[in-house]
Amino acid sequence: MYVGLDHIAIRVKNLDTAIKQYEKLGFTLERQGRVESLGIRQAIFALGSSRSFIELVEPIDPNKAVGKALERYGEGIHTVAVSVDDLTATVAPLKEAGVNVILPDGDEGTAFVHPKETYGVLLQLVKLH
Repeated sequence: MYVGLDHIAIRVKNLDTAIKQYEKLGFTLERQGRVESLGIRQAIFALGSSRSFIELVEPIDPNKAVGKALERYGEGIHTVAVSVDDLTATVAPLKEAGVNVILPDGDEGTAFVHPKETYGVLLQLVKLH
């Protein structure tokens, strides 16, 4: 089942400005990148010696999920990702209970619970490696 927090993704309008703000708050930037398939630029801030991190995401494609959410809801928490020990065993009872679980094509290590199920926040389930 659930074993811990993997990461939190926060939607931002301007990644460069947000990076400066998080550095001002004392966080250390670990890496930046682009994920074309998700239509985002991202910045990762590790949280100490844990495997957890904060991810800032700026949409580069307004028609992808983050772009649409930024337009609709503004800046703020987009995803809360939790680690699970067994993805199949975690997802099965959710689906049986009628929860809207999204299983991405070709990615057997993650699943999503639709934001309508979680008060507006995308819940990501990440298989612990």
